Amino acid sequence: MAIVAQLVTSFIATGAFGILFNAPTKTLIKCGLIGMGGWIIYYILENNNHDAVVATVTAAVFVGVISHVLAKAYKTPVIIYSVAGIIPLVPGGLSYDSMRNFVENDYNTALNLAAKAFMLSGSIAFGLVLSEVINQVFRKLTDKQKYVKE
Repeated sequence: MAIVAQLVTSFIATGAFGILFNAPTKTLIKCGLIGMGGWIIYYILENNNHDAVVATVTAAVFVGVISHVLAKAYKTPVIIYSVAGIIPLVPGGLSYDSMRNFVENDYNTALNLAAKAFMLSGSIAFGLVLSEVINQVFRKLTDKQKYVKE
């Protein structure tokens, strides 16, 4: 039952951010599905004793790769899918807790939380860059195959 709740809430959150981001109406469900897929990958990996950074990189790569596939299939910009899809992975609550601990003069806890938030943010960026590299490699391989066949 917990997974169903995670699926529904991540879909709604991603779709709602797509509306705020002013994504085209025809892409909102696809954005929601991408965000839901990325979040459920993160949720399952983290609940199975994987590190949060590894789970975030894996989910971000998934979001990036699927964003490229859908952008090519529907002839839309990649950023529409990737920005909306990455939203569930953003460590906003962790950043808030870090800042709250700084304000409350609990510097040790604040620094630990801030470091974790920075690592998760960096892993999101790394995952998106890695998905771009995967896309470029795949595109070069398919272009070479087309060239060889002609």
